[in-house]
Amino acid sequence: MVTDLATRGWARFGYDAGLASWAEAAKGAALARMAEPAHRAQWLQCGGTWFVGVDTLPNDASGDVAGSGPLSGPGYDAARDLYGDLPLHSGQVSVTWPGYPLPREGEGEGAFRYRRRRDAAHVDGLLAVGTARARMLKERHAYILGLPLTPAEGGASPLVVWEGSHEIMRAAFIDAFRGIPPKDWGDVDLTQLYKATRQVVFERCKRVALPAQPGEALLVHRLALHGVAPWQEGALTGPEGRMIAYFRPELSGLGDEWLTAP
Repeated sequence: MVTDLATRGWARFGYDAGLASWAEAAKGAALARMAEPAHRAQWLQCGGTWFVGVDTLPNDASGDVAGSGPLSGPGYDAARDLYGDLPLHSGQVSVTWPGYPLPREGEGEGAFRYRRRRDAAHVDGLLAVGTARARMLKERHAYILGLPLTPAEGGASPLVVWEGSHEIMRAAFIDAFRGIPPKDWGDVDLTQLYKATRQVVFERCKRVALPAQPGEALLVHRLALHGVAPWQEGALTGPEGRMIAYFRPELSGLGDEWLTAP
């Protein structure tokens, strides 16, 4: 599985009973948070077809949520073996429903077209800064761990990854940051390089859809281009929608690990 992450930029881990039990507890806690008016007002987007859910899951640094016990399972174990036992943030709970995507509030025609045609493909941690929405490295994640909370068919807006894109992105960012101290990387405008490199990825890399079920885990390389596929007509899931919890713990310090770590 570690080899898959290194070569493909993603790895899938099969069913684990302990993780399935954790997912059931996390689902209940997530649904309770999603019902809170403040969370719905902030995170229900795309015409009600997507709950973005950043920091929605009320877990502690070990992953314990609603008395589930610490997060476990082969996917999380593999991530810790590679990157250390980093504290977990409050998980994102990304939920989609039939009809995703409708336009997001404030989203222009071009951005919506990109969401539909290219799954809103992005590299995590490159945030849009200021009125110019310049892309800058503001969050240095170690990895992305996706943990499904509800069963869903393959066409129900799965996570998608461009296979091998992490190494194309890595090479581009190495050039962009050459000669710049790692502590200052967050001040570099990456907008044009980022757009150009995404296009290279679209031309060279295979787009892979990664549907998964509760008890399974998806580990994605932090530099991999990834997104969320549109909901395919007729795809089925429960009334809760397609729910996935994501953890993206940040690397400690401001060294060069974001580029050099596996």
